[in-house]
Amino acid sequence: MEMRKTTPDLSVTLSGVTLRNPVVPASGCFGFGYGMSEFYDIDILGSISFKGTTRDPRFGNPLPRVAECSAGLINSVGLQNPGIDAVIAEELPRMREVFHQPIIANISGFSIDEYVECCEKINGEEQVAIIELNVSCPNVHGGGMSFGTCCDSVADVVREVKKVVTKPLYVKLTPNVTDIVAIGRSAVEAGADGLCLINTLLGMRIDIKTRRPVIANRMGGFSGPAVFPVAVRMVNQVAHSCGVPVIGCGGVSTASDVIEMMMAGATAVEVGAANLVNPFACKEIVENLPLEMERLGITSLSEIIGIV
Repeated sequence: MEMRKTTPDLSVTLSGVTLRNPVVPASGCFGFGYGMSEFYDIDILGSISFKGTTRDPRFGNPLPRVAECSAGLINSVGLQNPGIDAVIAEELPRMREVFHQPIIANISGFSIDEYVECCEKINGEEQVAIIELNVSCPNVHGGGMSFGTCCDSVADVVREVKKVVTKPLYVKLTPNVTDIVAIGRSAVEAGADGLCLINTLLGMRIDIKTRRPVIANRMGGFSGPAVFPVAVRMVNQVAHSCGVPVIGCGGVSTASDVIEMMMAGATAVEVGAANLVNPFACKEIVENLPLEMERLGITSLSEIIGIV
């Protein structure tokens, strides 16, 4: 009797939101998706975390904004985006034409009031399933220090946003702290439904010919394969300490990276800088995941979450 081959189960669930697979392009590395739909059917993705959105339109930081590194890149784009009202009126309708899966809305801000206003507005959009709060922005009322580097400031912004949203709220944590678990716990205690980590590490390059920083803003966010071990470590720490679902991010570029990140504790995995190097990175990861699962004897991705 011929044995029927079992199709691997790639589906995962984040706070009641089911994704067909765990592969999610990270905010800032995939725009609003429709540009990438010219290259392949982006409906194969689990979700998309769209470009970080603020209350007002932002042109971003001065050029140059990107510096290449041997195992990654540094960027200082500066949250260039059309603003929350334009995103709702123009970008989301264009996304809906080409992407029919749940959407993750990445929201940024420079004050608690701005976070609250943007989150309240995006919460009313039907296709948005999860709100991803980027707390790596400098707090203009707190001396310019990032919201995400202080337990109290993280808790303050999460607590206020939770008052105005009904969608699951995930907080994207910065790795530029001494105790990532303490920051994660503060977010959860204030009401976060999940966590996403890591955001970029702070990096710098110098042009030795001109004797000047390569990036006009001097420093920027370092991402790419070099940060992957740091991300796996932090995901593992937070996943086993904070008691909420985790979206893993940082240096992911292959299907095996996704599986490793999930074994560390991630329920879903965001892919960032790899998209900038290879526009087909997420497509290739989705296609290779079943093959990698078969090779490793994994029948369902949900079975391996946090097994390490």
